[in-house]
Amino acid sequence: MKVKVERTALIAGLQVVQNVVSLRSTLPILYNVLIEAEKDCLTLTTTDLDMSVRCIVKADIEKTGATTLPARRLFNIIRELGDTHVELKLEDNHSTSVSCGSSFFKIMGMSNEDFPPMAAPEGKSGYRMEQAAFKEMLRKTHYAASTEETRYILNGVLMSFKDGKLTMVATDGRRLALVEQELDFPKEAETDMVLPSKAVNELLHTLSGEGELNIFGEKNRMVFEFNNIVMSTKLIEGSYPNYRQVIPPECDERIAVDREGLLMALRRVSLVTTDKSNATKLTFAKNKLVVTTTTPDVGEARESVPIKYAGKQISVAFNPEYVMDPLKNLSNDELYFELTDDLSPGVVKCDMPFLYVLMPIRIS
Repeated sequence: MKVKVERTALIAGLQVVQNVVSLRSTLPILYNVLIEAEKDCLTLTTTDLDMSVRCIVKADIEKTGATTLPARRLFNIIRELGDTHVELKLEDNHSTSVSCGSSFFKIMGMSNEDFPPMAAPEGKSGYRMEQAAFKEMLRKTHYAASTEETRYILNGVLMSFKDGKLTMVATDGRRLALVEQELDFPKEAETDMVLPSKAVNELLHTLSGEGELNIFGEKNRMVFEFNNIVMSTKLIEGSYPNYRQVIPPECDERIAVDREGLLMALRRVSLVTTDKSNATKLTFAKNKLVVTTTTPDVGEARESVPIKYAGKQISVAFNPEYVMDPLKNLSNDELYFELTDDLSPGVVKCDMPFLYVLMPIRIS
């Protein structure tokens, strides 16, 4: 193998694939990136066995071939080089020389024959949508997914392809985020799949704001294709709980709130909370929302946010981080709080198919 490639293009390709590389593995090959040179491109692939990412980079191929090299070490070396082009040449004993201007490195690798093949689903069901729309849906839901291993099925985002729309849901049992978008797909492609949080984070990191995204899936695997990138991931197996039953059918009061104003107030008030004491009270009164918190041994804080409201006074306590999460991931200027009393779930909505259900905290 002997190739010449633009340094910036190689850096970009390695950035796409290196996050999947295992930090702790009993298989040394999983620390490596598979490099394949053929025709006019360099194909970079990494895997942790659950998830694989492949990226294609344009290159001048003088001699075809393949090898594997330590992914993070290669990225760090290429990033520090100074010239515009890099030359990679496969030597004996799986070592590869890296030349760039006056710089020269020789890196020990491993045989490409030991690298696990990238899995792909059989009997694919396909979906197509804009990258920007899919990324926005992930952004509006991913933060509500659980991080606790006791209910592994909640450690990801549910993707439900049904009734001519894609519904994404994430919940940790204390809050739930849901967003929907209409989507064309055949009736036989209706299904529910739970995408692991690691795959969600990689997609949020890698998807761009332009171009189409092709999605292929079946029972235990999903593949995403976009921008010369292929991402394959195992799905979380099991039955996702009936999330519809935790959504209140109706609430007594609907209150419009300025998103940015409430977010700033919550950020300031939360500065006096602790991990053990984080209950923050939201009091909706006539034309104002008062945000207060009192933490033993720390202090107290209070903020007032103007609102247009003339209904009954409602005081309800929430974890401030849980309230801020949707505020940070939505772009609407105005949001709506739907409330009944201090013990009933609160609902956050906006002028799009999105809702966020939040369980209150009981305080004395």
